[in-house]
Amino acid sequence: MIKLIYALRRRNDFSLQAFHERWLVHGRLVTEVAAAIRASDYFQSHTIDAPVNVQLAAMRGITAPPFDGVAEIWWTSLDELMIGAASREGQAAYARLLEDERQFIDLANSSIFLTEEHTIFGNRGRR
Repeated sequence: MIKLIYALRRRNDFSLQAFHERWLVHGRLVTEVAAAIRASDYFQSHTIDAPVNVQLAAMRGITAPPFDGVAEIWWTSLDELMIGAASREGQAAYARLLEDERQFIDLANSSIFLTEEHTIFGNRGRR
């Protein structure tokens, strides 16, 4: 599995709550185009506005502001990602996503990269 991580910062004209609400709307668009881009899973992790975030950063000497959330988009392989990106349908889907993202994401101050997950321990899904 290949995972794209998209660490997001909101545009200055959005509060954190308004950003999260708008991002959920964007999630519906991602769902609509998932087959075209050949994505298998999509998750949004919304940053919690809590004082403990400042404490956690201070303990590590981190001074950069936190991201407002993290999106995870999964593909079964790098080949699947590339096939979706190379298709006419996939390119149109990515154009729609970017057009929508410009409406609420500060793209210049966000980050995007591919990863390969390695589970060290975990009980995800067993609550």
